[in-house]
Amino acid sequence: MKFTLPLLSLVLISACSEPTTQQTSEPAPLATVAVEATDGWNLGYMAAVANPYATDAAALMLAQGGHAVDAAIAAHLVLGLVEPESSGIGGGGFMVVYEREEKQVHFLDGRETAPAGATADMFMRENEQMGFLDAWQSGKSIGVPGAIALYKLAHDEYGKLPWATLFEPAIQLASEGFEVTAKMAGYLPQLAQISRLDENPGSAEYFYPNGQPLQAGSLLRNPEYAHTLQRVAQEGPSAFYSGEIAEAMAEAAQAGPEAGSMTVEDIAAYKAVSRPAVCGAWRALNICSATPPSSGAMQIMMANLYDGMVSENATQEQQIAAFVDAQRLAYADRDYYFGDPDRISVPVEQLLDPRYIEARANNPTAPGDTPVAGDPSAVLGNDSAAIWSADNTDEVAGTTHFSIVDNEGNAVSITMTVESPFGSGRWAAGFLLNNEMTDFDRGFDASAAEPANMIRPSARPRSSMSPTIILDADMDLYMVTGSPGGNSIPAYTAKTVLGIVDWGMSVQEAVNFPNIIARGDTVRVEIGREPGQELSNSLTAAGYKVEEVDGENSGLHVILVTEDGLIGAADPRREGTVVSGKL
Repeated sequence: MKFTLPLLSLVLISACSEPTTQQTSEPAPLATVAVEATDGWNLGYMAAVANPYATDAAALMLAQGGHAVDAAIAAHLVLGLVEPESSGIGGGGFMVVYEREEKQVHFLDGRETAPAGATADMFMRENEQMGFLDAWQSGKSIGVPGAIALYKLAHDEYGKLPWATLFEPAIQLASEGFEVTAKMAGYLPQLAQISRLDENPGSAEYFYPNGQPLQAGSLLRNPEYAHTLQRVAQEGPSAFYSGEIAEAMAEAAQAGPEAGSMTVEDIAAYKAVSRPAVCGAWRALNICSATPPSSGAMQIMMANLYDGMVSENATQEQQIAAFVDAQRLAYADRDYYFGDPDRISVPVEQLLDPRYIEARANNPTAPGDTPVAGDPSAVLGNDSAAIWSADNTDEVAGTTHFSIVDNEGNAVSITMTVESPFGSGRWAAGFLLNNEMTDFDRGFDASAAEPANMIRPSARPRSSMSPTIILDADMDLYMVTGSPGGNSIPAYTAKTVLGIVDWGMSVQEAVNFPNIIARGDTVRVEIGREPGQELSNSLTAAGYKVEEVDGENSGLHVILVTEDGLIGAADPRREGTVVSGKL
């Protein structure tokens, strides 16, 4: 298969599943509510993860009686090895956890942070914004990694298995070797043309042995990664955030070209954060997701905006038009208001207020116009929100998502990233460092108002990642969903929610359905999947500016709770699998 990489967006292929692994699920009757609460959970466990090796690592933890958090950590440690183009311990992410016994959802923030020496204009050159490719490959793009600290925060709170046990599958694979997937190999020839991955110390030797890109199916070992994980398994996160590993990360960030400012002091100061999850009612369900700097609140916004714009007996064309209009309004508000909540005030509560949602839904943006942010204060009569400059930050799709339910009915929805494919391309101690600093608004105009997502020292960049858990009216688990995909993540994720709940689709049908992304004045429609072309034609006829694409870079992994058991689905656009079992 020939891969094309316009703006780093690949059309990905799926891998064959192992005999004991379910890659897709058969269509099943729609469950409108989750299974009734009982004294015990009898539905077993399930993991839907982006790579078969990682799915199996999660299942191994679950089969030992591990918490969903244990399985998530083990899975991601493997993903950092076998899917380094998407995430790893040199990056960060968000974890949303459902605890069945207390019927509550929690949010853990492991987003990377800017170095203390970061400045708002660091990507500017003589009043011109540095091009993305140059910024992406620079040392300035690297934020302090949050993944290991996120693991520790989650494990301390929820873990049941020993810390070191979670590292065993990844250490074994790194030491003994794994087969390179078509997805990883597909990136490498073209990245050699546009990045420094084939030139940087460490990454060049690892991904381009003897000057040639790795081939799919070849056996790859990473003893350096195994050694790093062994140290963290034995010594804890301090082995990562101080000493030789931290020094290697700082050295890689401070190397040219365009040296960054990240220091060992920045690394040592990193903390993962526990924040309240954002939850909102939608019909008889409760949608819960990650608060800013995540964009999880958009799931609540879009679902309720959609309901305000769709009629009860709407045709599929009318449903899709309402979905597009809901996206356009939600993205406009997100782009304007969202940033690091520790640095700015983000009016999430006002944006989710039913009165504001109703006002927005009653005034959708005309198909030919560019959507703009609303003003909650004008509707609610409270203090005006801060005035920011416009922000059109782009996020490239170097991310992964997985969904897990354990044998006690606890659940994790987790999205992890290194930002662009293979992050910054800079190597340290057996892994790649992120380029999350490009998720900030890279433009700077001293004469204009600040954007909400401006680069600030030690701040966390805004993210589109939207790990989501949905509960029924009794606060019992109903659905676990999420996706990678850069700026498109909110749209990808919302498609599964509406597809399953409102459009009468099975879990797999909702995942497979064409992706439709409506941010700004353009609606992007995936025509490579039926009925994508029909939907594109309908939206074009309605006056929307439509961009047709053959494929999309989603990686949806969804688990639905039904009276008949757990139903899972993996996105055929990537290489994910689903494994289930019972103790």
